[in-house]
Amino acid sequence: MTELIPLYSIKVKCCNCENEFSTSRVRPSLKKAIRRDADFCAYYKNENPDYYVVRVCPNCGFASTENSADKLTERQRKAFNEQVGKRWKSRDFGEKRDWETALETYKLALLCAQSINDKDRIIASLLHHIAWLYRYQGETEQEKRFLRYSLDEYVKVYEIDGIAGNDARLMYLIGELNRRIGEYSVAVMWFSRLINDQKIMDAAMIRAAREQWVILREQMRAEALDVEVDIEGLSSSS
Repeated sequence: MTELIPLYSIKVKCCNCENEFSTSRVRPSLKKAIRRDADFCAYYKNENPDYYVVRVCPNCGFASTENSADKLTERQRKAFNEQVGKRWKSRDFGEKRDWETALETYKLALLCAQSINDKDRIIASLLHHIAWLYRYQGETEQEKRFLRYSLDEYVKVYEIDGIAGNDARLMYLIGELNRRIGEYSVAVMWFSRLINDQKIMDAAMIRAAREQWVILREQMRAEALDVEVDIEGLSSSS
């Protein structure tokens, strides 16, 4: 039986210079994760699909994801060229990527997103993925550094988009990232808000918040912190 080649190529049109180029993706049948961390970081037996999320135009160097805009405005093009594009030396990221190459593409995508003043949610996601890449390598200091950056952006997203709504996943993620960087009291506040908000009907996220609250409580006890936090309903069943 022939072994399935994990990568395949797709054609992408650059949203900056409109050049068409090829980039690799992992086949959908091989994307099943063997496990996931509580902040959704996934681990794979073979090729990691996260390595191929960023598409880099070899012509102009603009790096984006499928969530990016289809076309940049003239102002965005000018800003990108001034801050990133004019220093670009042509490279092709279209083939197989290792960890170092994946990290390079994400950091380039982050620079591009920041240069064009892209959506806070996209910048937050790029920062979060960079933190995951450092986690894969066991580089804890760098991981926490980028978790903090991504957390700041997720909070911005919530302040702009989430307060009037009930974005349970976003609220959970803000709580979990605070837990991971050691901001336990802030994590408690976010998990509590999610669990006790009667408007939120996302049972999976409420359950996840309860599970992480149990872990958080043990962490606080282990570090001899005050765990007498008055949070109605956190320990009860959903």
